[in-house]
Parts: sequence; C-alpha cells; structure tokens
Amino acid sequence: MDNEYHLDYDQIFTTIRNAEVVAFRFVTVPMRLLIDNRSNEIDPPMVKLVPRVVSAEERFKSLKMLRPRFKLPNKISAIWWPRYIGSLEETGVWDAIVKRIADGGFTEVASECAPVLAELKRMEREEVANAIAGEGYRTLWPVAR
Repeated sequence: MDNEYHLDYDQIFTTIRNAEVVAFRFVTVPMRLLIDNRSNEIDPPMVKLVPRVVSAEERFKSLKMLRPRFKLPNKISAIWWPRYIGSLEETGVWDAIVKRIADGGFTEVASECAPVLAELKRMEREEVANAIAGEGYRTLWPVAR
C-alpha cells in the first residue's frame, strides 16, 4: 500500500505550517486526525482523533461542539493519507505537526501528541488483524475446500 500513491509532500508540509484546521483521512483507520491550530487565552491548539463524518457540514458542526469558544474557520483543510500510519513519522509529517504546535509556545500540547500517534498505530494494527482474520470483512473469492 505504501508504494502505490504519489503524495505532494511539499504541499502537505505547507498545509501543516499554514492551515488553521487540518483533518487527516486514513485508509487503514476509520477515525480522522483533527488538528486545530487556533488558540486563545483559555484553549490551546487541539490534536484529537474524531469519528468520520458524512459531510463537510457535519465536520464543521462537530468542530464547533469541540471548540465552542472559536468561530468556525473559513475552511478545514483535508489531507488524504493512503499510506500506513508509521509513514507519518518516516516522512517527517508527524514531526511537522508537533513542531507547529510547539513553535506556537504550546509544548505541553505538543507532548500530548505522542499518545495520539500511538492510538492511531494501535487502531491500524487492530484493523489489519481484523482484515486478516476476516472480522468485519468479506472475501472477494470463495474459500477453496
């Protein structure tokens, strides 16, 4: 899976550096990684796993519920990640996410990113194991007996 898709890493890094709100969509994990870089005197930036939604409107509504003290952003940048979760680290994308938060003076929030990545990896391992075992999946070909 990790060799099939070309990703524009320059654009991904630019988005991470500049976007107010970014949502990563994964192939192997049903959850989304939502990064809200906005902050105020009460609320620091947020890095959180959230359920997938069926529409952009629903994502904006869920963001408003998560961050009620902020007005809605003009847009939520979406990054489709068709690779394994570990490749976020291998490509430097994860470090760029953490650096953006730390560079804003939020070192505590940056240190809270590691458990989010660990949870993504755990969910991916579980999903791969389910696919191998056939839990929640159907085969394309009948089983030969």
